[in-house]
Amino acid sequence: MIVEALLANAVILLGMALVLWVIAVQIDDVSFVDAYWGGGMALMALVSWLRLYEPGPLATLLMAMAVIWGARLAIYLFIRWRREGEDKRYKRILKKDREKGRFAIAALTKVFLGQSVLLFMVSSPAQYGILEAGSLTPISGLALLGFAIWAIGIFFEWVGDWQLARFKADPANEGEVMDKGLWRYTRHPNYFGDACVWWGIWIAAASAGWWVAATTVIGPIFLTFTLTKWSGAPLLEGGMKRSRPGYAEYKARTSAFFPLPPKKSVG
Repeated sequence: MIVEALLANAVILLGMALVLWVIAVQIDDVSFVDAYWGGGMALMALVSWLRLYEPGPLATLLMAMAVIWGARLAIYLFIRWRREGEDKRYKRILKKDREKGRFAIAALTKVFLGQSVLLFMVSSPAQYGILEAGSLTPISGLALLGFAIWAIGIFFEWVGDWQLARFKADPANEGEVMDKGLWRYTRHPNYFGDACVWWGIWIAAASAGWWVAATTVIGPIFLTFTLTKWSGAPLLEGGMKRSRPGYAEYKARTSAFFPLPPKKSVG
């Protein structure tokens, strides 16, 4: 039953990706795929929960953790895309394909299908945890520990995004580096928050059974890797170095990921 439910989830996600790909080709912009990332994870958790005849306490907690995180992120990133337009990262990724007339196929393979596979994998703790928890599994101490880590992540992501949005809204900050609030202690409070959220969901899901933990740990591991070493911080910081003269100094004194007090000297 669980395998069939996960396969059905994958089909739903594929259908959603194809619809969004058609829209992206029509408007010649894939940047809204970032909103699909959070929204898709929320959807996977919700449909998993809806498959249960009588969802229990742990299943409902896991669903709420994923949906609250994913829905907020999807709305925030969609609004940001509407306000700022095409993301420079996707411009760079698809530049050669666009020049050679291969934008449509590249958008499908490099963006929407690729992100769908990763999205499904990262959200696997929520999906499998909900389905395995069913209607009987209570909220244990381990689940509460996961919830606490999730709450820390929510704080860092939501507050970090809010602080950055306020900073960007002030014309006086044009070309400046955001180094206030949470951004004083980590260069990526929103990414740190993302990682905490999904490690927290994984820990909470693990209370449904050790096999859930063992088969879905790849989700938070991969997410942490991509945020810190692949498509998250590295791509973003590459652009920041070129566009923000003070970024090198900020980078030298500020922790890359885990929040730490800023270094007093950079020499």
